[in-house]
Amino acid sequence: MTKFGNIYVLCLLFGAAWGAIWTVLVTLLALFISGHPFQPQVTAGAVAGIAAAAVLTGLAPAKRSPVMVAVASLVFIVVLVVASGATPLGQPLSLYSFGQLVFVVLTAGVAAQSINLTAQNLGPGHERRYNVEVLCLRFLKGFGLVVFTIAVALPFFVMVMMSLKNQQLLLSNPLDFSLNFSQGAAALFRSYIELFTQYHFGSYLLNSALVSVATVAITLFFAVPGAYAVARLKFPGQNFLSRSILLIYMVPMIVLVIPLYAIFSQLGMRNTLWGLMLVYPATTIPVALYMLQGYFRGIPSELEEAGLMDGLTRLNVIRKITLPLALPALASVALYVFMIAWNEFLFAFMFLDNVDLYTLSRGIAELNSSEVPRQHLMAGAVIATVPVLALFLWFERFLVAGLTAGSVKG
Repeated sequence: MTKFGNIYVLCLLFGAAWGAIWTVLVTLLALFISGHPFQPQVTAGAVAGIAAAAVLTGLAPAKRSPVMVAVASLVFIVVLVVASGATPLGQPLSLYSFGQLVFVVLTAGVAAQSINLTAQNLGPGHERRYNVEVLCLRFLKGFGLVVFTIAVALPFFVMVMMSLKNQQLLLSNPLDFSLNFSQGAAALFRSYIELFTQYHFGSYLLNSALVSVATVAITLFFAVPGAYAVARLKFPGQNFLSRSILLIYMVPMIVLVIPLYAIFSQLGMRNTLWGLMLVYPATTIPVALYMLQGYFRGIPSELEEAGLMDGLTRLNVIRKITLPLALPALASVALYVFMIAWNEFLFAFMFLDNVDLYTLSRGIAELNSSEVPRQHLMAGAVIATVPVLALFLWFERFLVAGLTAGSVKG
């Protein structure tokens, strides 16, 4: 077999894999959304993937225009329908015709595009062994991305859909995540409304926000000068301190809970938010020190020396030169510390007894009861997830820059 024959056969195999993968995933999506008993036609999807791959990869890379991708999608649809016996989603096309057509078109589109991206710039005239390896790596990368996305998105999707259902529908068909929009917004969001009107979730949100913001402020207040001292100043034990900052994480938090519980009870701080504001920074300051010292070392010391020569004091150098340059790192550390404080459960569970002082994680634990409907627990989880997810997506660029800066010198 020629070299092109080898890479062409490999493209067909990957086409079969993408066809089968997307047939399974889209069919399951149709099952979740509609509640109808759809079943994946894996073999038919694999055959349709081979046909679409044959159309795309038989052409020179320069000829693979969006029109050809659309043609490959059309071929995929025809072959899938024929190979499945006119049951592309496991049900006759006479049933749920429009819905099945929508999901079949979606399957064909994502499968053809996956094949196109996998075989991009590869085909006739590109038969080297290196290109075969590139083809395999692209498929593995795409497959890993799909698996990772599903692992992250599927639980959140199920959580949101369950929070919008009522108890009767959840018990009658747990796999039916379709929504009845005709019932109105009040009925659809009933679980969320009841959480704020009957379960004090407004105060939970406020308490979590207060504790998390205070934790960020206290952590940065101590971590910034500490990290700067370790990174810039010379003193006995500097290297040991720099390397031992994270030793606190070698001690499990469960070991510290009992003595802290006894101490805080004697001091009258156990059932207060002030207690959490003291404990949380103790767990976040070490990691903040570790992250910031690497960034401070990456800032050229010549800039600070120039400021000192111009008459600035060390504190003014930090305030006017170092901190403005360290804003990405400060933003990433603040976001990371906020997420730790927002999601922390162990100390909140042990220290708080007054329902008016519950943080969000502590309040959600109260919903995990046989007396509380499951949709309320799912709604509480959504409320706890969405704010920190929105913050993470908003500050993600700062998080990446802050974590990577200072890791390479020069």
